[in-house]
Amino acid sequence: MQRLYDFLRRHPTGVDTFWAVFLFGISVVGEGTGQGIRGTDSPAVIVPIVLLLCLVIALRRRMPEKMLLLAIGLGLAQVVLNVETIPADFAMLVIVYTVAATGARWASWLALGVGLSAAPVAQVRWWSENVGALGNVAKAIFLTVPFALAWVLGDSIRTRRAYFAQLEERAARLEKEREAQAKVAVAAERARIARELHDVVAHNVSVMVVQADGAAYVLDAAPDQAKKALETISSTGRQALAEMRRLLGVLRTGEHKEVGEYVPQPDVDQIDELIEQCRTSGLPVDFKVEGTPRPLPSGVELTAYRIVQEALTNTRKHGGPNAGASVRLVYFDDGLGLLVEDDGKGAPHELYEEGGADGQGHGLIGMRERIGMVGGTLDAGPRPGGGFRISALLPLKPAH
Repeated sequence: MQRLYDFLRRHPTGVDTFWAVFLFGISVVGEGTGQGIRGTDSPAVIVPIVLLLCLVIALRRRMPEKMLLLAIGLGLAQVVLNVETIPADFAMLVIVYTVAATGARWASWLALGVGLSAAPVAQVRWWSENVGALGNVAKAIFLTVPFALAWVLGDSIRTRRAYFAQLEERAARLEKEREAQAKVAVAAERARIARELHDVVAHNVSVMVVQADGAAYVLDAAPDQAKKALETISSTGRQALAEMRRLLGVLRTGEHKEVGEYVPQPDVDQIDELIEQCRTSGLPVDFKVEGTPRPLPSGVELTAYRIVQEALTNTRKHGGPNAGASVRLVYFDDGLGLLVEDDGKGAPHELYEEGGADGQGHGLIGMRERIGMVGGTLDAGPRPGGGFRISALLPLKPAH
C-alpha cells in the first residue's frame, strides 16, 4: 500500500489524467441518457466543452493559472452557447481549489471571485419558472457554498504548506548555523592548542639546546658545570613532558578531573621561575614588578606568562650570544602592563612585520591572538639603539 501511495505521489499528472478520463466517461453517459442537461443538445458543441473541462482536470497541477483561465472561458462559452450545467463542470470546482492551494496569489483571488459568481450567473441564465424568485435565489446560494468551501480548503492547504516550508527553512538555517559555530569552535580550539604547543615546545627545547651546547663546551674543562647543565636539561625536559601530558589530557577528556596527573596552567607567580630558568641557561634577565600585585583572571595570568616566555625565547633565538633582557610587570588601576626588552641584534624583519609573513613568526602571531582574546593590545618591534621590545597591556578585571 505504501508503494502505491509513493507511486501516486511521484506521478500527480497521471493521477489527474485518470480522474479526467473518469469524468469524461460520466459526462458522456450523462449526455447519452439526457439527464441533467438542458439547453442545446448538439454533440458538436457539448463534446469539445467536455473534453476541455477534462483537460483542466488533467493539467490542473502543471498549469493551474492557465487551466483557471481556460475554465473561465469554458464557463462563458456555456452561457453564450446555452449549454447548461453538465457533470464535467465539476472541473471548475476542482480548479478553484487547486489555484487557491498552489496557484499565484492573483489567480487565487480571481478563482474566489469567479467561484462566488458562477452559480448566480448560471441561475440567472437558466431561470427556473416553477420555483419562483425565492427558490432561484436559494438555489444560487446553495450552489455557491461548494465553491466557497473549495477555495477556503485550498487556501488553508496553502497556508499550512507555507508554514511547514518556513519551519523546514528555519531548521535548515539553524543546522547551518550550528555547523558554522562548531567549525569556528573547532578552529579556535585548534589555534589555542597550537599556541600552547608552540609555547611549551619552543621555550623548553630552546633552553635544552642552549644547556646542551654549554655542557658540550665545558664537559672536559669544567665537569661540574657540565653536570649542572645536564641537570637543567633533565628538569626542563620533565617540565615540557608534564605540560605536554596536560595538553594531551585536555584533548582526550576535555576536562581536568585528575589534577594530580597534570600540571596546572602557569600564572604570573611562576614568571620568577621562568626567569630563573633563563638565567640558568645563560641569558641575563633583569626582572622587576611595579605596583600592587592583585588576583587576575586565569586567562590573563596565562597570557602574561606566555608573553614573557615567548619574548625570552625569541631573545635566546635571535638576540645573539651576548644579549641581555629585562622584564617589567606593572600593575595599573585598570590593567597589567608588560614590557620585555633585549639589547641583542633583534629579530629578522619578516618575523614581526605582518605577523610573520614567512611562516616562521608563529610566536608573535600567538601573542597577538592571546592578547586579542583578553581584549588587550600588543606592540612589538625593534628598539631604538638596537635590540627588540615587546610591550603589552592586558585589561584587569576582578577575579571570581
